[in-house]
Amino acid sequence: MKEIFEFLSDLRLNNNREWFDQNRARYQSAKTAFEVYVDTLIAEVTRIDPTVGLPAARDSIFRIFRDVRFSADKLPYKTNFGAFIANGGRKSPRAGYYIHLEPGSSMIGGGIYMPQADVLKKLRQEIYFNSGAFKALLEEKNFRNYFGKLETFDKLKRPPKDFDAGFADIDLLMYRSYAVMHHLTDNTVLSDRFTPEVTEACKAMVEFNRFLNKAF
Repeated sequence: MKEIFEFLSDLRLNNNREWFDQNRARYQSAKTAFEVYVDTLIAEVTRIDPTVGLPAARDSIFRIFRDVRFSADKLPYKTNFGAFIANGGRKSPRAGYYIHLEPGSSMIGGGIYMPQADVLKKLRQEIYFNSGAFKALLEEKNFRNYFGKLETFDKLKRPPKDFDAGFADIDLLMYRSYAVMHHLTDNTVLSDRFTPEVTEACKAMVEFNRFLNKAF
């Protein structure tokens, strides 16, 4: 992880194509190290959640190149390495496990982030008809210890249409994402605690992801 962090730290200070081209060998080396780690993580996640289906690392890892066509921020490269482990890889609409390595901002997370409208409606329907079970998952001790609560991500201010505004658990239907995060310090990422910490966090969200995937 040290090699990855050193490259990403330097990239943050030199986020331009000229520097990147001059340091492409470093990028390839750091990328390979990340791919090796993601392969190991996929095997571990599949062991604790077989529904993931053992996707390939290359299908799970996000590209480092930013799409700047519609962004005011024209910096060409991301300053993180990330991968989404799910049945179908990084483009899957299903709930999965997300690893994000970035100096000062690393995390392990999961669930479903900003789904398409049809998927979001199915998720809300699943929660509507099984809100008691969903609340129990969110209140489970180990889950709360790692994730606290759902991330808001531009949560609705009013109940979504097509659902009864008087529903007792209407607040659970007002999320646009059903996702959680557990932040990792740089010291943790660079220590022997990293792999066990990530594994335990993944274990803590298995039932959460399985619940969300019932909507498919």
